[in-house]
Amino acid sequence: MPTGQAPDTKRARAPAGERGQRRIFVLDTNVLMHDPTAIFRFEEHDIYIPMVVLEELDAGKKGLSEAARNVRQVSRFLDELIANATKAQIDRGLELSPGRYVNGGKKQPTGRLFFQTKALDSGLPDTLPSHGTDNAILRQALALQREFPDARVTLVSKDINLRIKAAIVGVHTEDYYSDKTIEDVDLLYSGAQELPADFWERHGKNIQSWQEHARTYYRIQGPMTRDWHVNQFLHQSEPEGFEAIVRSIDESGAVLELVRDYRSDRHSVWGITARNREQNFALNLLLDPEIDFVTILGPAGTGKTLLTLAAGLAQTLESNRYSEIIMTRVTIPLGEDIGFLPGTEEEKMEPWMGALMDNLEVLTQSQEGGSWGRAATNDLLRNRIKIRSLNFMRGRTFLNRFLILDEAQNLTPKQMKALVTRAGPGTKLVCLGNIAQIDTPYLTETTSGLTYVVNRFRGWKHAGHITLKRGERSRLADYASEIL
Repeated sequence: MPTGQAPDTKRARAPAGERGQRRIFVLDTNVLMHDPTAIFRFEEHDIYIPMVVLEELDAGKKGLSEAARNVRQVSRFLDELIANATKAQIDRGLELSPGRYVNGGKKQPTGRLFFQTKALDSGLPDTLPSHGTDNAILRQALALQREFPDARVTLVSKDINLRIKAAIVGVHTEDYYSDKTIEDVDLLYSGAQELPADFWERHGKNIQSWQEHARTYYRIQGPMTRDWHVNQFLHQSEPEGFEAIVRSIDESGAVLELVRDYRSDRHSVWGITARNREQNFALNLLLDPEIDFVTILGPAGTGKTLLTLAAGLAQTLESNRYSEIIMTRVTIPLGEDIGFLPGTEEEKMEPWMGALMDNLEVLTQSQEGGSWGRAATNDLLRNRIKIRSLNFMRGRTFLNRFLILDEAQNLTPKQMKALVTRAGPGTKLVCLGNIAQIDTPYLTETTSGLTYVVNRFRGWKHAGHITLKRGERSRLADYASEIL
């Protein structure tokens, strides 16, 4: 195997005394099932794939699930790499085709890909049984350590228990980090920034102000403008303080627009008013016709679904900006699965849409006309609100729709891309979620598709994001969130 030089990267962090040491990464099956491009993510380091991993990939290739699709993509990558290669070339390691595959803006791979071509003496401890896929992978890692004592062999797996067993028998392990969109979830863009107390002293010298279409604008120059993003909200700490949204940024400064105030009954949206500053910011994004993509994060009870539905109904039934509302979500149960469900697509999705029904009850309570009026309103809403499953989104295009994706934190970046690209002309897509409540295996706060789109769409003039912080359900729910 050729000798590689190990830089200090976020994925391959060698200790200070081992930088420059050759590195061999042994990949577990779940890494390839999670990210089919993983073999191209290790820059100049060598990759080793045990034969048992290929067996597991072969067993997992059938089906229509995301994991099965990823397995088939891995097989296609490996087939391209191994095409026309001789046995001697496979033994020496296959070049990972630098420059052939896009690698997310990172360095192109220059290492080699090795397959298990012979049985290696592992010396697996007697404390572990010799059978089992995980132990077979461990045997290969131990054998590589003995055959190449000068190299740093690392087992890369998303299986925590395998990493624990590897640490016990003396194999260095790491989680797979290359799919992380940000290094720390605490650094995730919140969509709003509080201005310091001396902001106007430092930035009020060359300020310009004007009105256009009943809207108030400011052009501000100063050092802070370089750190702002388009469609980011700015506010002061005072209850009735300055609140604005950044509309454009250039070399001459930033243009700010005062936000609309939806906290008064006079400016209610389908009978709903904002109860705090962040909710008001969310309604500004949801009702802005120039913003096509909105992401709203926040814990349970902050009003994500209620505000989005109210804005969707107002723009669908009152202003006729959209032809209908389409709501979908990932179908992952909180407890035990309730099994197969009969009926149409909409009937199958009904049990998962309890949040939609709860919020519709709130939105129809304020309608006049008594029980008959509310019944008529409910019939109208059911005709204009469609419930769809994510499983049937592939290949569709939505025109002039208000599309709501609930529980978006359970989507992978690839699934999120597949959904966002379904939006046609005139469609607005709203993604709601709480990255602290991820139910999908192998997804974390930093690898969720919701985190991915928040990070990637930041600063685009037709996208906006806000993080809701205050719960507005009840004093019981607020107190439970704090102490439980």
